[in-house]
Amino acid sequence: MDVPTLRVLIADDHQIFIEGLKTVLGRSENFDFVVVGEAHTGHGIIKLSEQREADLLLLDMNLPDIDGMEVISQLKDKGSPLRIITLSMYDESKIVKAAFKAGADGYLLKSNNISELFTAISTVIAGNTFLGEGLSLTNKSGTHTRFMHEGKLSVDFSDRFVKKFKLTKREIEVLRLVAHAMSNKDIARELYISDQTVSVHRKNIMHKVGVNSTASLIKLAFENNLV
Repeated sequence: MDVPTLRVLIADDHQIFIEGLKTVLGRSENFDFVVVGEAHTGHGIIKLSEQREADLLLLDMNLPDIDGMEVISQLKDKGSPLRIITLSMYDESKIVKAAFKAGADGYLLKSNNISELFTAISTVIAGNTFLGEGLSLTNKSGTHTRFMHEGKLSVDFSDRFVKKFKLTKREIEVLRLVAHAMSNKDIARELYISDQTVSVHRKNIMHKVGVNSTASLIKLAFENNLV
């Protein structure tokens, strides 16, 4: 029996993981997977998506240049038809919700089993969203993570937090918008500054608070009750 062909892009900074994924995809009985491109960086996978026709992107959240959250936002801003499944070690509800808000179609943990990956792929290709086992869109108290309140950003940065990390007023504004999973382009539009300026502020914030990804920034914001 003929099975449908799915063209796949893979983005992960570990080549061994990419090779493992390709081996796993080769075991499918429901799809004929053709890996049309792979990249180790966010910018690399965005460029590949413009050069190769693909149906699905399997995306690591933690990439060395721009992270998965930013990749998703940029692809969606460009109108990419790719269905995107995020493969991550992050299981915090606020990060999961932020990924979906950015435009992910599926989210599952790298520790999940192979059958769940195939279920996720079938689900998103059918036009639905998929949330992996062990993940939730609510926090531990059972309440939904807040992103907006009456159309306004509801982030209250304490003086203690600002002083501890020596953040400028503009950096605080950028961090507020980053915490709501907004892309550099959206932040630039909101603050009437350039994408490049947002990128510089984002890098400065990450350096000051000691993290290296958007997901880590969002996690920090929630851990300090900033959102």
